[in-house]
Amino acid sequence: MRPRLLTGLYSAAAIATLGLLVTSCGPRPPSISATDHSALSTMERVMLNANACWFKSADPAFAGYQLAPELNSYTGRPRILVVDKKHPAGRPSLVVQAEGNPAQLQAFGPMMSGASGGRITGDVNRWAAGTKGC
Repeated sequence: MRPRLLTGLYSAAAIATLGLLVTSCGPRPPSISATDHSALSTMERVMLNANACWFKSADPAFAGYQLAPELNSYTGRPRILVVDKKHPAGRPSLVVQAEGNPAQLQAFGPMMSGASGGRITGDVNRWAAGTKGC
């Protein structure tokens, strides 16, 4: 007899139930669902935190820049751009993009070799892993 594939809410419920059964047998795994590791989900987390921590908080390192999210990517690489406020159509100063599931992140651009490069790397890695906040 072939197993029947579950769809929609039934599959989510089955996965959750299976997760409870598995976790009751040993150490508890991190509470991140499989979809949270996709490129889009990862970049959504990074974008929300970058917006709050870098831009809305009036961080001086990002004062001359604005966030330009490009999450709807047909190439499978959602990304966020940090662009100059005075020239938003110009070349980005920072690009953070992800690809695959689990997501593989890349960050590049002039800001990565500047004074904020290490901080940007740390922030993006924390946010991609699911940590919230600045």
